[in-house]
Amino acid sequence: MTWYVGLTGGIGSGKTSVSRLFAELGAGVVDTDEITHALTAPDGVAIPAIRREFGDEFMAPDGALDRAAMRRLIFEDDAAKAHLEAILHPMIRERALSAAAQSAAPYVMLVVPLLFESGNYREAVKRVLVVDCDEELQVARTMQRAALSEGQVQAIMSHQLSREERLASADDLIVNNGNLADLQQQVHALHQVYLGLSTS
Repeated sequence: MTWYVGLTGGIGSGKTSVSRLFAELGAGVVDTDEITHALTAPDGVAIPAIRREFGDEFMAPDGALDRAAMRRLIFEDDAAKAHLEAILHPMIRERALSAAAQSAAPYVMLVVPLLFESGNYREAVKRVLVVDCDEELQVARTMQRAALSEGQVQAIMSHQLSREERLASADDLIVNNGNLADLQQQVHALHQVYLGLSTS
């Protein structure tokens, strides 16, 4: 039976960098953000249901989900957010667990940004790893990566679990305030722990 670690953290904390380092050491990695992008790409499986629920104004010219328009809507309308999650979350979970089950790696890291908020993965994972960094770094990294304003990043962060709640629910922690060498050292140490746990 595959042994799962849930990897989560706030926006801009460095989840992708951490998961790549684990993959380089031989861990399996299933990233739910990548699954979401595939589901909402042109001809994505979720597109017909999203179009029926929200209308053509939330579709990009190429037939994909218009992410910017949808982001604006769900920040202002909790009911719309719930409708979108009702469409996407079951599809994402099914594909994530299916991909993870097919992995031949000693353990699989499920990268789920909203792991605590969605509640869809807690029973599947043996450990929860939180990637954390200072909030100023979170904002700066996200502004640089996603071309968002500081206000937009703060709005996204306000819709996520607070840093304190996330840290209180973590089994394991990686602090991503330093350089790559520091990150690699933390990942390597935890990789050894997970190898031991997954084979015991």
